[in-house]
Parts: sequence; structure tokens; C-alpha cells
Amino acid sequence: MSNVTLTIGGRFYTVACAEGEETHIEALGRSIDGKLTGMPNLGGQSEARTLLFAALLLADELHELRAGAASAPAEPSPALAEGLEALASRLEGMADRLEGAG
Repeated sequence: MSNVTLTIGGRFYTVACAEGEETHIEALGRSIDGKLTGMPNLGGQSEARTLLFAALLLADELHELRAGAASAPAEPSPALAEGLEALASRLEGMADRLEGAG
């Protein structure tokens, strides 16, 4: 087990994590702190309220990402598939020519 100290909203938090996860946990802490940057009057808020704001901001971001993923087409359009096939064919032709030149 390892410990990592995070700075979030101007406060320090020491959290335990598995060996090798320190860098990931630190990045998550910076992400949470980044969400709070620029929010006015956080200094006067309680620790719980500050973390609640961070959680709400991250939940909103996750919701928007999921909504965007849900509205994305499941399959590429026929025109996109056709273009990719043409590109693949051209690349194969170039590979054949390069192999013949070597």
C-alpha cells in the first residue's frame, strides 16, 4: 500500500492506494482540483461542500460524455465505409509497389 497526498480546493488529503497507482491517483486529484479552479468563494465553503461541488461538476461532465456517446452513430455511414475501403485499397497498392521496389 502507498499513500498519496492530493491538494484539492486548497486543502490537503492523504489517500491510500495500491503500489504503482500513485501517478494515476495524483492525476485524478489534479483533475478534481482543476474543476474547482475558478469557482468563486470556495475558501469560505466547508470541506464537504467543496467536494460536493467537485463531484457535481465531474458528474455533469460524465453525463455529457455519455449523452454524446449515446447519440453517436453505432455504425459508420455508407459513405465513410466506402471512403475507408478506397483508402485501404490505395494503401495496399502502395505497399505492393514498395515491396516490388525493395
